[in-house]
This record gives sequence, structure tokens and C-alpha cells, in this order.
Amino acid sequence: MSHHPSADHIIDLYDRHAFTWHQKRANHFTDRKWIAHFGNMLKPSARVLDLGCGSGQPVARHLVEIGACVVGVDSSKQMLILCSAQFPEQQWIHADMRTLTLGCQFDAIIAWNSFFHLKPTDQRLMFPIFRRHAAPGALLMFTSGPSHGEALGTFEGETLYHASLSTNEYVDQLHANGFEVLDHVVEDPDSGGLTVWLGRLLP
Repeated sequence: MSHHPSADHIIDLYDRHAFTWHQKRANHFTDRKWIAHFGNMLKPSARVLDLGCGSGQPVARHLVEIGACVVGVDSSKQMLILCSAQFPEQQWIHADMRTLTLGCQFDAIIAWNSFFHLKPTDQRLMFPIFRRHAAPGALLMFTSGPSHGEALGTFEGETLYHASLSTNEYVDQLHANGFEVLDHVVEDPDSGGLTVWLGRLLP
């Protein structure tokens, strides 16, 4: 697999277009079904780690509205400024998910429309990071591509990189790090074609 140079420019792209992305995404909640399902599985006041939280819209907003305590992590300072302005009671951390070491565990972890921007080698390295930040029984939900490979989209006329491992490898990575697979849907037509993984860390 060739490595596309746009993979290294994701953070910069989101930084420069943060407000435009926020405006487009805030009321474009085609994936509400999954976020609501995830939220319904949480215990009251659950602590949720939102990896690649973006501007907090609409995913973190939904979780905050149902009473979760959100810790959002993003590589874009501009996105986090938007988060802090909207949800000052939550915690927003400027960090790269690929090197995250918060030293605490969460009731649930979500990496929604963020994990799939990582190169395949970086995706593989994320599973121990998920494990390290997951309390026993914690939920884990993320989006991937439908099959092994790289895909290039565009945002504001610029190339937007995505990558995916194979379905079997995601299953193997989850199992190897102590997670069971609760649900997996490829290109869900009810959620804008997203490919979704939902797992739980075995106690």
C-alpha cells in the first residue's frame, strides 16, 4: 500500500477549516442513530473519551445533553477553541490520539470519523491505547472504511485522507486487546454510509 502525502496534513487542514467544518457538521447529524444507541448504553454520568472530537458538534453535544462527562481530545487547536466556547464544563485536551497517555480510564471511548484518518500502521497501534484508557466493561465505538485500503475524499477543495484495515484484522485487533465485538455494520445506509464498529472491553 502506498502512503499518500495528504495523510500527514490532516491536522493542518482541520485547523484551517475548523469553523467551516463546524458550520457544516453541527446540524448535519445523519449518524444520529449510532450516537444515540451508544448514549443509551451508557450508565448515568458516564465518563466518555472522545478521540478526534472536532468542534464537539454534534457528537459530544449529544453525549453532554444526555448527562455524560466528556473528555475530548483533538490535534486541532482551532477545533478545541470551538469546543471550549460551547461546552466549558467539559474537558478539552490538545493532543495526538496516537501518543495519548492520560493515565486514567473511561466508561466509554468513541473515535467517530477520526480514527479512519490515520494511516494503517497508526490504526494498529491505537488498539493498545484504547485498551489503556478503557475501564473494565467500557464501550468502544469507531468508524472505519469498508475494506482494506486507502481512500481520498475532499473538503473545501483539499484532499482528505482515509484508510482502513480489513474486517478480519479489526476483529483480531479488538480481540487481541480484550474487546468483544457487539456490533459491526458496513456502509450503513441509515447513517450516510458509515462503517461502524461497536465493542466492549471484557471485564
